[in-house]
Amino acid sequence: MRHNKKFNHLGRKRGHRKAMLANMSTSLILHKRISTTIAKAKALKMVVEPIITCSKEDTTHSRRMAFSQLRSKEGVIELFSTVAPKIMNRPGGYTRILKTGFRLGDAADMCIIELVDFNETYNTEKQEEKTKTTRRSRSKKTTEAPVTEATEAKAE
Repeated sequence: MRHNKKFNHLGRKRGHRKAMLANMSTSLILHKRISTTIAKAKALKMVVEPIITCSKEDTTHSRRMAFSQLRSKEGVIELFSTVAPKIMNRPGGYTRILKTGFRLGDAADMCIIELVDFNETYNTEKQEEKTKTTRRSRSKKTTEAPVTEATEAKAE
């Protein structure tokens, strides 16, 4: 019986699936953005986010754990040197999946999976919106201006 076994096998045996996800994890860390199918992206997200969380503390143990998953020296070096300092304050949700449409050959749902903190165009737009808006009500400023004008008129 398959009770509570919801893992997507992606039509591959265990060894092939683990090797594919390790290669995709390394590519995502090195290039910060890759294009793949939605099913693979969701499986990749479950693999890569714990690795990135582990990279927050730079110890020998965490480097060895990351290497056992990534199987690439370059990927581990990139993870600990550039990715970890940028995501240090983020509590989770290090990746973003953006749907891009369908593949021409077999009409598979395609997407882009990327590291959230490394998309400069998306992050700058969000920062500009945050600086423009305010949470304070403007009623205090509008009520203060007529009061000061009225007090000045009474003073004359």
